[in-house]
Amino acid sequence: MTTLSDTSSDHLVGADRVFPVEGTSALGGVVRFQWVKAIWLLINGVGGIVGLVWFMRLDAVLIFLLLTAITVCAGHSVGMHRLLIHRSFSTPRWVEYVLVWLGTLVGMAGPFGMIKAHDMRDWHQLQTICPPHPSHDARFFKDAYWQMCCTFELSSPPRFEIESDVRNDLVYLILDRTWMAQQLVIALPLYLIGGVGWLLWGCCLRVFISLVGHWMVGHFAHKQGAQNWRIKGLPVQGYNLPRLGLVTFGENWHGNHHAFPHSAKLGIERGQVDPGYVLILCLQKIGLAWSIKLPTSEPYRTGLVRIGTFSEADFVNRF
Repeated sequence: MTTLSDTSSDHLVGADRVFPVEGTSALGGVVRFQWVKAIWLLINGVGGIVGLVWFMRLDAVLIFLLLTAITVCAGHSVGMHRLLIHRSFSTPRWVEYVLVWLGTLVGMAGPFGMIKAHDMRDWHQLQTICPPHPSHDARFFKDAYWQMCCTFELSSPPRFEIESDVRNDLVYLILDRTWMAQQLVIALPLYLIGGVGWLLWGCCLRVFISLVGHWMVGHFAHKQGAQNWRIKGLPVQGYNLPRLGLVTFGENWHGNHHAFPHSAKLGIERGQVDPGYVLILCLQKIGLAWSIKLPTSEPYRTGLVRIGTFSEADFVNRF
């Protein structure tokens, strides 16, 4: 069993909420089936299939595309990931609430659940030995089952503590306790305006595709792909998935994110499309975003090296 004395102490930005205590082990745990997660996935999957088979209409497809783009880009990528978890830029609190609420509508978890799932995974991936669940080391279908229907529970976990201004915020408390019910906020208008078709496409299919899509990006982005940076000494590395920038809104540049977790810009190399960062720049233009962090805004991570034929000097000069 590997204890913290055997592992790396370097933390990713966004994983500073994890505090190892005496006896903490990153390996002593079990993958446990979660009925709530599985039933949630099943309900939305079945509803999505019904929508595809019996309610295939252009207006329903457009609603699906629009709401998926808004919730995944503005909500998950910008609101939950880059803002709430990594604090890679700043906004007025009301804008933060809107973005995080949109992220909750993606259907993965509430704000506290998302922070914990993300930070514990990052903490595991910083260890010299990372278990198969948080490293996505299982085969395709087994990893799908693990990530979307199970949790990894440690027998001797570290202490996890969300910063007080977030954990004591009434809006976030409500969102976290009612994250599934938040779908009703848009489900009712969808049903009243477009009937069952809009409801199934705009809620069920959207949530199901978002859940599966999020898992697939995480699965492949920890397996293989393009890589311009590497962190020495760690068994789990991030990889970029080229040509997926538009459909993932920049979350496909996971190798870049491992290298510079504090950066609001994920598509940091030439030609890397990053719609999430474009949205942040748009917010900045109208005065609703500031203190935007870039790769060079903070010191390099311990062990970070440039690989391949790419010039580090050319990269730095761009920022």
